[in-house]
Parts: sequence; C-alpha cells; structure tokens
Amino acid sequence: MRATARIRATRAGNTTVLPTLASDGPFDLRRARPHGDQARVCILGVMSAPLGGDRLRIEATAEEGAHLHITTAAATIALRGPTTAHATYDVHLAVAEHASLHWLPQPLISAARSNLRQSCTIDLAPTARLLLREQIVLGRAGEPPGRLDTRLTVHRDGRPLLDQHAMYGPGAPGWDGPAIVAGHRAIGQTLIIDPALDRHPPQARLFGDDPATGQVVLTPLAGPAVLVTALAPDTLHLDRLLEAAYAIQ
Repeated sequence: MRATARIRATRAGNTTVLPTLASDGPFDLRRARPHGDQARVCILGVMSAPLGGDRLRIEATAEEGAHLHITTAAATIALRGPTTAHATYDVHLAVAEHASLHWLPQPLISAARSNLRQSCTIDLAPTARLLLREQIVLGRAGEPPGRLDTRLTVHRDGRPLLDQHAMYGPGAPGWDGPAIVAGHRAIGQTLIIDPALDRHPPQARLFGDDPATGQVVLTPLAGPAVLVTALAPDTLHLDRLLEAAYAIQ
C-alpha cells in the first residue's frame, strides 16, 4: 500500500487555518478544537499499518506566522504483514518564519517480526519554533521487537542541526546492550527548537536515580535547541521522565 497525508497551515488574521487536509490509505485527518491561535489536527488510523511492504508518508507545513499542533489518536503498530519486505513511514515537516509546529504522536510499537524504516525530516526557518516528541516501544507485552530503523534529520536556515540514526531488533548490532537500550523496552525523546534558547541556554543534566526504572538526559545542541532523551522499562516510566525533564529545561 502507498499512502500520503498532507497538512498545510496558514495565518489568517489572528488565527491559523487549515486550507489543506488531504489523506488516503490508513490516514484520516480530523480537525480538533483550536487552542488560541494554534490549529490542531489529529491523525486517525483507519486500518492496520504499517505492514511489510507499505510506503506511508506524512507532509505537514506551517507557513509564515502559522501555529500548528499535530497528534495521533492511538499508538502506531508496525506489523509483519503478508510479506517480509520492510515498510517505510516517512514524515516531512516544514516550519516557516515566525511559525511553530508541535509534532506529538502517540508511541510507535515495533511488534515481533515486523520490519520498519521510519524517518522524520524537518526544515526550519531561522525564527521558527518546533516541539517534537517521539516514543518507541520495543515489542508488545511478552514478545520480542521487530526490526526498526529510525532516522531524525533537522535543518535550520538550510544548515544541519541534528542527524540521528538508530537501529533496534534482530540484526541490529548491540542494540540491546548497555550502550543503547540496556535492557529497557521504551525509548523516547523530546526536541525543542526555539530562538529564545539562544538567550537562555539550558545546562546538560541527567535525571533518574535508579537505572532500573529509567533515566533521562537533557542535552543542549549547537543551536537554539535542546534534546531530551530517555530510556525506561515501560511507557508509564518513560512519560514521567520526559515530563520531568521538559518541565525543568
């Protein structure tokens, strides 16, 4: 299956409107109640996806002065499907001058025997703001994970700000060792990009006294940005760690 969802937000007076909400395949885009001048969109999954061989894509643009918030109604589950071929799930986000975009999907679950390549590519104008949150769960309850290959690439003002690549599951070297997940099943991160961070840059910090229940590190990036990365045994502990670090940054 090949499917694409497109979202475009523009400024209209004192509010943000959505002239483009187009989708097919497993995507169903719903307007949610706006929050102030921020338009909100919820992505519903209307069928099982991504399955092996699927090619899925989401494109979202916040034009100049627009403020856009995107979430999903439920977790995304990567499944094996009728073929062993890998699936792809590509997200492309663009944020123009004085615009903001919040990308806050529910967790991605890598089910046993699945094979998914996921990418998120982001292009930001110099005055744009971004809040991105991603969570990954390696396997459903009582099962091992599938193969998962993820990449996050961010450009600001045409220059690279972050390029992050990770692999998990069968065939990925050392993924379950102490250098990567250290036996945990839930991985999450929050990326904040805001020109205001140039004036008040955060300090690097490590949170979590007990590695068995998860830890989170706050890392300033070379730009007006901070990356919060967490490992935990489950999504409950992961949420608590990410929220605690986000509140302090």
